[in-house]
Amino acid sequence: MNTTIAFEAPVKYPDRLFIGGAWVEPSSDATIEVIAPGTEEPYLRVAEAKETDIERAVAAARLAFDEGPWPRLSHADRAAYLNAIAAKLDERAPDIAAIWPNEMGILYAMAQNYSKGVSGLYRFYGGLATRFPFEEERRTFSGAKLGLLVREPVGVVGAIIPWNGPINLIAFKVAPALLAGCTVVIKASPEAPGHALIMAEIAEEIGLPAGVINVLTADRAASEALVCHPGIDKIAFTGSTAAGKAIASILGARMARYTLELGGKSAAIILDDYDVETAAKTIAERARDMTGQVCASLTRVIVSRSRHDRMLEALASSFGAIRVGDPFDPASQMGPLATRRQRDRVEAYIAGARADGFTLAAGGGRPAHLNRGYYVEPTVFGNVDNRSRLGQEEVFGPVLSVIPAADEAEAVRLANDSPFGLNGSVFTNDIDRAYTVSRQVRSGTMGHNAIRLDFSIAFGGFKQSGVGREGGVEGLHPYLETKTILLDGRPSHLPVKDA
Repeated sequence: MNTTIAFEAPVKYPDRLFIGGAWVEPSSDATIEVIAPGTEEPYLRVAEAKETDIERAVAAARLAFDEGPWPRLSHADRAAYLNAIAAKLDERAPDIAAIWPNEMGILYAMAQNYSKGVSGLYRFYGGLATRFPFEEERRTFSGAKLGLLVREPVGVVGAIIPWNGPINLIAFKVAPALLAGCTVVIKASPEAPGHALIMAEIAEEIGLPAGVINVLTADRAASEALVCHPGIDKIAFTGSTAAGKAIASILGARMARYTLELGGKSAAIILDDYDVETAAKTIAERARDMTGQVCASLTRVIVSRSRHDRMLEALASSFGAIRVGDPFDPASQMGPLATRRQRDRVEAYIAGARADGFTLAAGGGRPAHLNRGYYVEPTVFGNVDNRSRLGQEEVFGPVLSVIPAADEAEAVRLANDSPFGLNGSVFTNDIDRAYTVSRQVRSGTMGHNAIRLDFSIAFGGFKQSGVGREGGVEGLHPYLETKTILLDGRPSHLPVKDA
């Protein structure tokens, strides 16, 4: 039974933009239609922001930063707003979960689970208000009597959000930005604007000062206008490496700041002391997350040549058996891809791998029992050349590659032979070998015997997987500028030191 149409989009003002603390009419009558990936039917229609609307949103955020109260509040006062956002996100968790499958195809059960954890990010950054050293005394050799290192907000932030995990990726950008004292323009993805609209509703409900958060949905041209705008001090972007390179080039021309969380082609290195079947089950279980539309997914499985065929068979058995279906059906283990364009992309990679002569061990087509929706089968290829398109490029779908290696040293070399360096894992029963291999792989995160991500520490990539980190204390630094102040005396707000 298909139940995808059971939820209508729970947003109040889809035909408006949230600018300067108010729901305003867009500058044109252009709209964006969101198609539910499980049914290929219309789910939501929202206002499309144009360059004029970008200008209005940046102006509102600029005014709020330059003249408004927000950057001048104490960190504790700003933390109170973060905690209020967290409470509202808990209230809206059912709405967040209902939107998610209808915009990008995530399983509803998974969306329910993920939506409950978003509020914790705002509480975490709220907690840093009293723990993070925004002002420190430092020894000075300048001749001044006091040296201070202070950290101030970077300014107006443009947060460009992708379609796969919008509510989380908004949080990783907005929560630290708000604590720092920045104001924000959130640019939602045209494929998945619902979560951003909920954030706008929450900003209004908690009485966030006007212009601190502005929300609009725009396509490519208007998005580029946001990046190019001289009133934007920093861009926080999650998306493709190609788009990230373009953003960095534009911002580099005026020395604007940026953090970029980009693509991945992450490797799972299976050492010879680890059980092949256990590794296959572990990888397959997580490879189905969001139908493989996860930048950190372990899509290259590197194993010794002598165990390649066993790994291929085990992975095909585990991953190929995953039940694909309606994301609202509790029996489904994997839903559809987000868009027709994304399905076309994934199918093109599958066709290319077939043409390259790699061993197709599972999947490779569309599920026969589903006659509509953007579905593909869980797919596994073996004997994959690491230098091929399938071995080097991010597919962003449920397609796994098994790559043979001569030994541990070659496995590490193959893992590093990639333009990306976002995530990875080493499967071994030996803790010391796990540590040694992890230190050799050039990747922002390395897990042990699983895909492991910890945003309470930091997340981000080496090489073309990005610049900067999100999550944890490290995720606050990109929203701060560091200033040195050298004084001939001690200001009154600092405690007097003992003689």
